[in-house]
Amino acid sequence: MASSTTETTLKVQMKMEHIRTALTKGSVVIKAICAGLLLFYFFSIFIEKENLMNALSVTPGLVFPPSFHVWTLLTHPFVEIHIWNALVGVLAVAICGKFIEPVWGALQMLIFFALITVGSSVMSSLIYLFIYMGSSNIYYLFDTHFYGMTGTIAGTTVALKQLIGDQELPTGPLKLYVKDIPLLYLLTSVILKLVGLVSGTHPCFVGSGIFVAWVYLRFYQKQSDGKTLGNMSDHFSFASFFPEIIRPPIAVFSNTVHGFLVKIKVCKKQVRKYDVGAPSAITITLPGTDPADAERRRQLALKALNERLTRVEQQTEWPSMDDQPSTSDDASQPPSLKEEAVADKQDVLVDIEESTTGMTST
Repeated sequence: MASSTTETTLKVQMKMEHIRTALTKGSVVIKAICAGLLLFYFFSIFIEKENLMNALSVTPGLVFPPSFHVWTLLTHPFVEIHIWNALVGVLAVAICGKFIEPVWGALQMLIFFALITVGSSVMSSLIYLFIYMGSSNIYYLFDTHFYGMTGTIAGTTVALKQLIGDQELPTGPLKLYVKDIPLLYLLTSVILKLVGLVSGTHPCFVGSGIFVAWVYLRFYQKQSDGKTLGNMSDHFSFASFFPEIIRPPIAVFSNTVHGFLVKIKVCKKQVRKYDVGAPSAITITLPGTDPADAERRRQLALKALNERLTRVEQQTEWPSMDDQPSTSDDASQPPSLKEEAVADKQDVLVDIEESTTGMTST
C-alpha cells in the first residue's frame, strides 16, 4: 500500500513538473492567456455576478442585433465564477503549450484559439435562438449565458486527436486513447447535465466547440506545405469520433451532408491524384494529409519495431557451452524460437507498411 501511494505521488509530481515547464517555457501566447484567466477571476470576485455576465459573457439575446454585444465573443472565455474552473482552463492552455504549440507554432495556435472561441459561442447562441423560436420562452434569450473555457477546451481535444490520437491514456485495464477524449468529454457533459450538476449550456458549448474545431481542422487549416488546406485522412473523418460499431451509418450521413455542401459551394470536393509514373506501383495521394503526421506515425511504428525486436532477442538468447565450438546466433537458437522471431519481425514490418500506406492512400 505504501509503495502504491509513493508511486502515485511521484506520478502527480512529475505531471505537475510538466505543467510548470510548459507554462514557464511556453510562448507569450500561453503566458498571456493563463495570466488573463487568473486576473479576470480575481477581478470578478469584486463584481456583482449579474453585471459581470451581462457585460462580458455571451448572451444569445444580446450578441445579435440590435444589441450587438460582439466584444463578448472574445471576453467570455476569461469569465469564471469558480476558482477550479479557472485552474482547469490554465491546465488546458498548458497542455496546448506542451503538445500543440511545438507542432503548429504560436501564431497558428492563437488563430485556432480565436476561431474556436468565437465559433463555439456563435453556434451555441444560434442553437438557443432556435430553441427560443420553438418555445417562445424568453429565458433562452436573456437569462442564458455562455462563458468560460468550455468551448475552447472541447476544441483542444479535437486538435489533440489529430496530433497524438494514437497515444494511449493512463487508464489502467481500460484501454482508452487520446482520440477518444472528445466523445468522452461530450458524454460526461451530458451525464452531468442529466444529474443536475451543470446547466444545459455546458453540453451545448462542448458540442459546439468540438464541431467547430473539427470543421476548421478538417477543411480549412493551412498545412505545413503552405498550399494544402485541411486534413482529409480517414482517421480524422467525422465518423472516427464514434465507436466502430456505429461508424457506418454515421459515415453515410456525414458523406451525404458533405456532398450537399459541395453542391452549394460551401466545401470543396476531394481531389484524388494518381501518380502512374511511380517506380514501384500506383501511388494515390489525397490532399490534406500532413507529411509531419505521416512521419510521426512512421516513428511510432519504428519504435514498436525496436521494442518487439528487443523482446524477441531477449527471449531467443541461448547459453554458450565452453566445451563446444562457437556457432552463429541463428544456429544456436532452437527452431521454434527462430520461427517465432521471424514471424514477429514480419508482423512488425507489415505494421510499418500499413501505417505508411495508410497516410499516403485514402
